[in-house]
Amino acid sequence: MIGEKIDELSAKITGTRVIPAEGGNVKVEVSFVGTGKFLGVEAMEMGTYQSVMTPAGVLNGEGHGLAMSSDGDALTWTGHGVGRPMGKGMAASWRYSLVIRTASSCWARLNGVLAIGEWEVDEAGNGKAQVWEWK
Repeated sequence: MIGEKIDELSAKITGTRVIPAEGGNVKVEVSFVGTGKFLGVEAMEMGTYQSVMTPAGVLNGEGHGLAMSSDGDALTWTGHGVGRPMGKGMAASWRYSLVIRTASSCWARLNGVLAIGEWEVDEAGNGKAQVWEWK
């Protein structure tokens, strides 16, 4: 069951690169930076994910990220997801899961939580994410 919304993010893709993958496939690496709110606390967020397109046209990806508050609180996440290209340029729509780790007291309750999210990117590389706790 979907629980409380724990993060909202607005971000911009800051870099991409194409790298070789197993089986002759191509893997695309994407990095982003933006601002969000984890449990209502303003944070700078950044991350990098890699994806491979399957023969069915589905993107399979995994990534890692970091969020930091202005007070020095930090958390990291590891995620896996599936996506679909949505037209021109960088446009894609993703659904994913995150495992969050932190030593921060303000975000401590996120340790051991599986989060699920949506990541929508437009053709210019502007992205918006929403993340919920999965109970």
